[in-house]
Amino acid sequence: MTENVWTRWPSKEALLPESVSRPRRLLALAVRLLVFGMLLWGAFTSSRLHGWGSLAAAVGLVGAVCAAWAFFRATLAHRLWPSLALVTVLLALAVAAQSVGFGVPALVIWCGCAVVALERMPIAAALPVSSVALASYAVVSDDAWLTTVATAGGLALAGYVLRLDAEARGSAQRLLAQERAARAAEAESAALAERARIAREIHDVLAHSLSAQMVHLEAARLLIERDADRQQILDRVVAARGMARDGLAETRQALSALRGDLTPLEDFLSQLVEMAEGSAEVTIRGERRPLPAEASQAVRRVAQEALTNARRHAPGAGVRVRLDYGAHEVTLDVRDSGGPPGEVTGGGGGYGLLGMRERAELLGGSLRAGPGEEGFVVTLKVPV
Repeated sequence: MTENVWTRWPSKEALLPESVSRPRRLLALAVRLLVFGMLLWGAFTSSRLHGWGSLAAAVGLVGAVCAAWAFFRATLAHRLWPSLALVTVLLALAVAAQSVGFGVPALVIWCGCAVVALERMPIAAALPVSSVALASYAVVSDDAWLTTVATAGGLALAGYVLRLDAEARGSAQRLLAQERAARAAEAESAALAERARIAREIHDVLAHSLSAQMVHLEAARLLIERDADRQQILDRVVAARGMARDGLAETRQALSALRGDLTPLEDFLSQLVEMAEGSAEVTIRGERRPLPAEASQAVRRVAQEALTNARRHAPGAGVRVRLDYGAHEVTLDVRDSGGPPGEVTGGGGGYGLLGMRERAELLGGSLRAGPGEEGFVVTLKVPV
């Protein structure tokens, strides 16, 4: 044993009544009431004391109960010297009770002090207290010496077992508190992650759209200041209006994604292809299954951005969209037959493939965009 074992108090969680189940609390209360009844019975049925003597004995026993209650409170607060003082008072009361003929109450107090000291006090302080209490019990006991030794050993063992049980319950209470704290922290972390996801969704939808609108509106303002042609000004305003309309539609779509009210991914890709200019087709491979919200949203936005870029930079070109459900990832491949020789990063009212690449990396996936053998190729891979 180390010094810490000798001087360590049982944890407060172990000593609190809440750490004990309700049936055990009721049983402990019944035992205490029984002991208290035995003490009172011994005080009032003694043949040696009558009248004021019996009353003084009863008061002394009530004082012993109060001292025991104070001892429980002192040990719960881990106050060593008050605990030793109170248990000394109890032992002294037991000696006084034995001297005036109250043998049963004295034996109960000595045995109780031995057991409770081992249960609730540091071992270094409990052993002397228990030794004194059990030695006092052995001196006045009328039983055979072997029976007395066995009883004293059983009481000491019972006190130590109760101590181990209390420490086990205290450890369980601490683990339960840690688990609750961990669950609360996990819930808070999940809430923060959800807020970050919502912020990212709204930023992706609005930031690019609003910045592009500002560019067109600023251009319209400059054209007005220069008395430019009315049609040029109108084109800029119409372009800004279209971007605002697209941004509003995309915002509604993002909010629908957050609520889980999205149309199936395959239907969404089919609708995109139907609205695309020129020839376009969509192919679905693998076993279709629901995707996590962020993975589904990433696929939708990359497909939308790729088709927008194809319409803007290669009008009339054929576009092929392929969605492949793999065992551990989903792959989106968008190809057009007439893209420019450089990488497209998006612009105007789109989200930009650069932002989509960052989103894919956050999900543990990847996005590649660049010229291929036939045209421009965008490939997204997201683990699921």
